[in-house]
Amino acid sequence: MQSARHAGRGGGPGASSAAYWLHGQHAVAAALANPARRLRRLLVTAEAEAALAARVPPPWRIVPERVEDRARFRTFLPEDAVHQGVALLVEPLAPASLHAAVAGRPGPVLVLDQVTDPRNVGAILRSAAAFGAACVVLQQRHAPPEGGALARAASGALELVPVVREVNLARALLALKRMGFWVVGLDASAPATLAEAGLGARRVALVLGAEEGGLRRLQREACDELLRLPIAPEVESLNVAAAAAVALYELVRSRLPATGPEGKE
Repeated sequence: MQSARHAGRGGGPGASSAAYWLHGQHAVAAALANPARRLRRLLVTAEAEAALAARVPPPWRIVPERVEDRARFRTFLPEDAVHQGVALLVEPLAPASLHAAVAGRPGPVLVLDQVTDPRNVGAILRSAAAFGAACVVLQQRHAPPEGGALARAASGALELVPVVREVNLARALLALKRMGFWVVGLDASAPATLAEAGLGARRVALVLGAEEGGLRRLQREACDELLRLPIAPEVESLNVAAAAAVALYELVRSRLPATGPEGKE
């Protein structure tokens, strides 16, 4: 056990300028368990180390440094960070390939059109992990970078769901079509709902736009179908992360076999 005498913003030997701090038990435990994640420094309180070991049994791939004073976390984490006594300096994950992600994992694909809030993207990743999505596709320029806020909102899902970054989303949608996906854009003004579309037999790529502007023209035109979620008329729209969770649930539900009152087919 090392002592974290200088737990500042510096990453220490070997850390790149892109390295960032994960914090919180869920995010750190998931990163420790992910062999693809490059680890640089692990700072823990004694209590947090015991809790972390219960989640991911040692030995770990990195020697933890003991933090005696929790106030030290404020020197390298945001003031409002809920760190739970643990922080892990990591390198960003290697970029995922769209073809590899969809070939290696079943389930729908989520495509986010200019969703820029890292907390929304993190929450969407968490829902993607919960409902078995193959990957989440972001645009390179109009999406948040991988970082602590996104990882905290993802609650470990950043290590589970591949994130694909594409220069041109419209071209990415065409590539998904060639791979056999049915591309569905969520649009509040669409005539039919996601449940009414009968998508149970299709593998779906679901496109969600930013709350302010919705889907942009090229992404709308690249969709095979525009569908909506049935919400009360008094509510204009859902938060994009909430809409993603509801839509993913509906896609998963539509693939389940119909059952009778006693749960038998």
